[in-house]
Amino acid sequence: MRIRSFLRIASVVLPVFAAWALAGCAVNIDAFRDYDDPLRETVLSGEADEKILVLPIRGVIGLNNDEGLASRAPSVVQDVTAMLRKAEADTDVRALLIQVDSPGGTVVASDILYGEIMRYRQRTGVAAVTLMMTVAASGGYEASLAGDYIVAHQSTVTGSIGTVFIRPDVAGLLEKIGVGAEVTKSGRFKDSGSPLRNSTSEEREIFQGMIDDMNGRFLALVTERRGLDREALNKVADARVYTASQAKTLGLVYALGQAPEALAELRRRAGLSDDAQVVVYRRRSYADDTLYNPATASAQGSTPRIDLGFSRFLAVPRTGFYYLWAPEYGH
Repeated sequence: MRIRSFLRIASVVLPVFAAWALAGCAVNIDAFRDYDDPLRETVLSGEADEKILVLPIRGVIGLNNDEGLASRAPSVVQDVTAMLRKAEADTDVRALLIQVDSPGGTVVASDILYGEIMRYRQRTGVAAVTLMMTVAASGGYEASLAGDYIVAHQSTVTGSIGTVFIRPDVAGLLEKIGVGAEVTKSGRFKDSGSPLRNSTSEEREIFQGMIDDMNGRFLALVTERRGLDREALNKVADARVYTASQAKTLGLVYALGQAPEALAELRRRAGLSDDAQVVVYRRRSYADDTLYNPATASAQGSTPRIDLGFSRFLAVPRTGFYYLWAPEYGH
């Protein structure tokens, strides 16, 4: 009986543990730790003294890098902030192309990222245009707001202007295997949001109030930066995603185009010549480099990794508030 009980519990627990472990299955090999090297400027095109800096914002926006159990690559916020600090020391950097390919991230990290870009712009007076790539949703859209003009590819997915509270829920699993947790707390709401039990109606009301408060700030920022009228704001407030053409109709996007169109608009706004240098900051050099290179300033694409491809499907999200388009966490 004991053996059968052990096997029954193991058959439930081991798959969960394996899924948790595989969420970090992209493993870094420290033999090539180029992300410890300083940022270096790479010229992508142009020969004039004035410069346009390509500022890539790619992946989930966070203060921590959660790409695997062994990952030591910088977070998106760390990467972008380091680039801005380097750019501020170079008076030849006259314009910023904010290249966004992100579904968003945590509320705090998204707010910090937007704030860092805007403060850099205020200190330097540089012009900024946003170029949306595959996805620029939720916190990725907030980052896009740091540009005064937004260009989206025809097939870009954007919008998802909303806030979500995500928490793993293992209460049902624990009940099945006969495991529980004893909690001693100082107040009745101290363990609100615990994954070990179901939320009460009062707790759900509290979290909804917090979401409404955070989302109100997000919508106010969209109104401030894009000047949406009440009808358009009410439409985007339901947090759906849009195609680029739909977003343009609503006023979330100014133009449809690609990198050449975005750079042309940026040169016009900054008063730069057609031969202005287009530069990016990297930690290693690449032959025939372009702004489409995904290996920006982090270890992505430069440090050997073992990625079995399961992490995006099996990753267990951290409990918290997000500006994030993540349908896999819905129900």
